[in-house]
Amino acid sequence: MELEEGLQEGVPTPQRWLSLVGSSYCYCWDSCALRGIYVGKKHLWLQKHIRTIAVVLGLLGCLFLIDSFFISFSEFENLHPNTSSNNSSAFLQVKDSNIDTKQSPVQMYDRLLNMASSALAEKEFKQEPSNLWAEPFQQASLWKPCADKNVKHNPGNTVKSNGYISVSANGGLNQQRVAICNVVAVASLLNATLVIPKFLYSNVWKDPSQFGDIYQEDYFMNVLKDDIRIVKELPPHMKSQDLNASQITDADLPKEASSADYMKIVLPILLRNGFVHFLGYGNRLGFDPLPFDIQRLRCKCNFHALKFAPKIQQAASLLIKRIRKYNASPSMLDTQLLGKFIEKEEENHEYAARGSTKYLALHLRFEIDMVAYSLCEFGGGENERKELQAYRESHFPLLLQRLQNSTFISVTDLRKLGRCPLTPEEAGLVLAGLGFNRNTKVYLASSQIYGGTSRMDPFTRLYPNVITKENLLTPTELAPFRNFSSQLAALDFIACASADVFAMTDSGSQLSSLVSGLRSYYGSGQAPTLRPNKKRLASILSENETIGWNNFEDRIKKMIQEAQKLGTRTNGRSIYRLPRCQECMCKLH
Repeated sequence: MELEEGLQEGVPTPQRWLSLVGSSYCYCWDSCALRGIYVGKKHLWLQKHIRTIAVVLGLLGCLFLIDSFFISFSEFENLHPNTSSNNSSAFLQVKDSNIDTKQSPVQMYDRLLNMASSALAEKEFKQEPSNLWAEPFQQASLWKPCADKNVKHNPGNTVKSNGYISVSANGGLNQQRVAICNVVAVASLLNATLVIPKFLYSNVWKDPSQFGDIYQEDYFMNVLKDDIRIVKELPPHMKSQDLNASQITDADLPKEASSADYMKIVLPILLRNGFVHFLGYGNRLGFDPLPFDIQRLRCKCNFHALKFAPKIQQAASLLIKRIRKYNASPSMLDTQLLGKFIEKEEENHEYAARGSTKYLALHLRFEIDMVAYSLCEFGGGENERKELQAYRESHFPLLLQRLQNSTFISVTDLRKLGRCPLTPEEAGLVLAGLGFNRNTKVYLASSQIYGGTSRMDPFTRLYPNVITKENLLTPTELAPFRNFSSQLAALDFIACASADVFAMTDSGSQLSSLVSGLRSYYGSGQAPTLRPNKKRLASILSENETIGWNNFEDRIKKMIQEAQKLGTRTNGRSIYRLPRCQECMCKLH
């Protein structure tokens, strides 16, 4: 036949394929129509043409599959408007342009990774455990937000202010947020008038954003008006004073300073000059001991007074609606984070009505600066060692000087001590050990992944459905935030806080700390956070060559569950991260 001759001649052109398939299909149809005439030759005909029929049916099946693929691809483009280009470019970036992102995949746990892939394949069409997307301890739901209640009000204008306090906060979005709430507490403690905080320009963050670019100034002032005096600018007569005489740097205050330290060091300068300016101001107010009302005011600032600017809320609302469709009433978290835009941002796109509404947000701290500073090794061999050492020499000369006078700790011991950032591969293994389905929608909140695709490949092998703000928002929608790293970080902050599950890889990061605290405060016991213990995880992963998958799952689940038990704040712990305490929240009985 013509089809068989075509196969013998080699691979025909696409037009030839369609011609051959069409003619063969018609031939089969005509043969079937004449079956009554050729009944006697039925078996002979089948024997003669069985090969042709099989080839035709196979080709028809391929055509249907290709057609389905193009339909699915078209739907995917509607769902993710900015993913038609290479998806990896959106989240597999690196900070150092000298690093090759086209290297072979870097894997440290081949055996475990293979077992994880097999386990996920077996469970792909099975229902996930019901407790994956819920907090395991019911008592979490007994804590309710109330930091805005029963705050001891400032007597207002009836008592004369001791002077003005201003702050120039350093760092990125999250460090600045902590500094804002700490200086609010200090203004109340010293009976001072607070000037709206300023943000220092950093050569690291390279973001000129100020308070009003990120937060709503008038809302901030209104929420706190009964607690402290706030003005937008220093009065003219104060601007002419020598600021250096009233300036306090981090070197002037001990880290985690107490209220007594402020009374001893800061108050005399405030009373003498009528003005104090905090320069930098990182982590310079401890958590205990502090008066109950001061502590509660900190919570009120963080959880109630700081609302993101409208343009950030609007873009974040669009981002979250592209991750999932709101099938039910928005949560308290959504309402607090997105404000009026949670209801206003309606779209007429088809993707708004399709797909799973659940998603997991992952804050993956594996940027080159963090990786280099850790002094750890991550399976990349000699090339990796040279790259990271060169980065340390360029960016962390003081670290290298300190190392010369300190006790040597091997890279093996650093990992055992839990001092190494988790790789994307390790993060994927934790999620697989917990039982998250391979189709889980994962929002990646850190886009500067050291090593690029070579590092992310093990993760996307386990969880291919990775999304970021860069491939959910169009270039036009992201344009207002370009060159403003703190504003971009605010979009990640909101996406992480609103997620059904939030997973962190470094519990010491400010974003993870603030997001998990916000979820505890407004989550009503229905916003689980996953905190791997890096020391325990290193011990589990060290058995890569011998551990069985069931044993691995059991130990990973136990590790996460024990971390989730630490839901209430103990003495000295961050009130921003662990707000379940009498100063911040009210417990129902």
